[in-house]
Amino acid sequence: MGYHEWKSCIDACLQCAAVCNHCAASCTQEDDVNMMANCIALDMQCAAVCYTAAQLMSMGSDKAKAMCVICAELCEACGNECGKHDMKHCQECSQLCLACAQECRKMAA
Repeated sequence: MGYHEWKSCIDACLQCAAVCNHCAASCTQEDDVNMMANCIALDMQCAAVCYTAAQLMSMGSDKAKAMCVICAELCEACGNECGKHDMKHCQECSQLCLACAQECRKMAA
């Protein structure tokens, strides 16, 4: 298994990582940055694990499924946190994180 078989999950991970980076950067511009601290931290963690999961899947690593389990957990946590905030960047991030979590769970099954 590798890139072609896992392409939809790889794409979801890369899209999620990009929007998490955007969300984290946007959160730093909010009036109450302290209120956004958990959101920013989860955005950064989620982006990091999404990039790693996409890399491992692209390489056909035998650790890709295990990484996708972790990725799904972090994506869900990030999506739930971002979903608590009304800002457009957080809502967009929430949707993509939850979709990525679903893709990662399918891939790891």
